[in-house]
Amino acid sequence: MTVSLEQHIEELRAELANCADWDERLQIEAALAGARQELAFANAELDALLSEEPPS
Repeated sequence: MTVSLEQHIEELRAELANCADWDERLQIEAALAGARQELAFANAELDALLSEEPPS
């Protein structure tokens, strides 16, 4: 089963909200930062594709 990046981010946020262990919290925060960066990159790529002029 494939999980969308947005869904993965939401799951990480939920885990972070319920996490009591400091070391685990740091791992989740790092994973969340990476997933957010990946989403931002994907959105930037999509924006670039959509803003290109069509060939004439």
